[in-house]
Amino acid sequence: MSKKTIFMQGPISSEFIGQSIAKHQSKMTIGAHNIFLGQVRADAIDGNSVVAIEYSAYEEMADEAMNVIREKAFAEFDLICMHIYHSLGTVKAGEICLFVFVSATRRKQVYEATEAIVNWIKTDVPIFGKELFENSDFVWKKNTL
Repeated sequence: MSKKTIFMQGPISSEFIGQSIAKHQSKMTIGAHNIFLGQVRADAIDGNSVVAIEYSAYEEMADEAMNVIREKAFAEFDLICMHIYHSLGTVKAGEICLFVFVSATRRKQVYEATEAIVNWIKTDVPIFGKELFENSDFVWKKNTL
């Protein structure tokens, strides 16, 4: 059973995502993977366009919350592997800020687990996003499910 949470500085690259997937080809008991990629949107808020989000966290508390999510996910779903990568620092619009990678023997488990895990991250982990606008203003991001 493999579980991992890592906070990464800046955006999560497609090369990193691809390498993570490739590493699981040797695990022959896995029959299904599911991936969630969170991407920074160029939202328009009060006439301003979001150009990036600056993520910060109380890392010790966030890691503890991620540990609770990991334990809950493995208790509730029949998973073989689960990896969560979340960005800290500045991530530009169009770049990836969250990578959740779930593996199990069957597809039903990975679909259900991925949705639950992403929702738990949004509601339970003290990660904060400052939405940065092109005019140098900002607003604090409000997480939605």
